[in-house]
Amino acid sequence: LGRDDLDLILQSGGLDDLLRRLSAHKLDVVLSNQPVRGDSEHPWRSQRLARQPVSLIAAPHLSPPPAFPKGLNGHAFILPGVENATRHAFDQLCSHYRLTPKIAAEVDDMAMMRLLARDTQHIAVMPPVVVRDELHNCTLKDYGALPGVWEEFYAITIQRRFESPSLKALLTRSGESLLD
Repeated sequence: LGRDDLDLILQSGGLDDLLRRLSAHKLDVVLSNQPVRGDSEHPWRSQRLARQPVSLIAAPHLSPPPAFPKGLNGHAFILPGVENATRHAFDQLCSHYRLTPKIAAEVDDMAMMRLLARDTQHIAVMPPVVVRDELHNCTLKDYGALPGVWEEFYAITIQRRFESPSLKALLTRSGESLLD
């Protein structure tokens, strides 16, 4: 973030647990790929930080190469879990094009999806930004973006009497610059 006076502590967990900790003021912000709706009991605010295309990611020499849509038949997929918005959009695309994907794994963790994409011959449905290094060093290949399928990233905060100036500055930056 370019600041020596700021300490970042990154923690991971389930969304419900992170929101409980946010409500208890143990966290300043929760980063998520899904927005949450606040209410009078939980005055959460979701701010979209970035929107990234979702692609077919796999080994560079996959045979036959997966081409959308008909070239996907016969390939095994690593997909986000059924509760994920990206998964829902992928399922809708498959329904529209009458595709029946073979599901090798359903994964809710991007780091695990990254490993499976790298270490198997299956096609992962994920944003290329997650595997930027692997794409750069040709460990993985982006076989193309899925039409109309996006992964969105949100900052979830809670209303506070005194807003952190550092957090406010962070959240006013371009979301794409945060992912660079």
